[in-house]
Amino acid sequence: MTIAVDVSAEGVRSPLSRMRAIDIATRTLRKEGINHAMVSIAFVSSRAIATLNKRHLGHRGPTDIISFGFNRPKPAAPVVGDIYIALDVARANARQHGCGVREEIARLIVHGVLHILGHEHPEGANRTRSIMWQRQEQLLAGIPGLLTR
Repeated sequence: MTIAVDVSAEGVRSPLSRMRAIDIATRTLRKEGINHAMVSIAFVSSRAIATLNKRHLGHRGPTDIISFGFNRPKPAAPVVGDIYIALDVARANARQHGCGVREEIARLIVHGVLHILGHEHPEGANRTRSIMWQRQEQLLAGIPGLLTR
């Protein structure tokens, strides 16, 4: 098996091309030592992610990303996961953090892939000091032509 990444954008327009999103997810999986995976990335509206957030996590309102990683029955089994990214929230994050929207979307793709691989981080201020966040930023820095800071 190989790495298969599918990207969809229903009712929203992404400034990051489908092929670039696939490349970022694939690079991240490979850098994490994964050679067998099936991952879907859906760019969605704030309303759609708010519905997912309430239904699956019990939280109100939109968030930037929700990831679902499916349990692997054995270590050799492929990684399977779904990543949902709210583009309007990503745009707001980019403005707040002073980076480009493409960079922020790429950051969320890397973040989502790390979550489906089982990585976790604390909420709140310690989030950006976590091992997962540091790995995310290291992986992001290795993607050519992306960082704007």
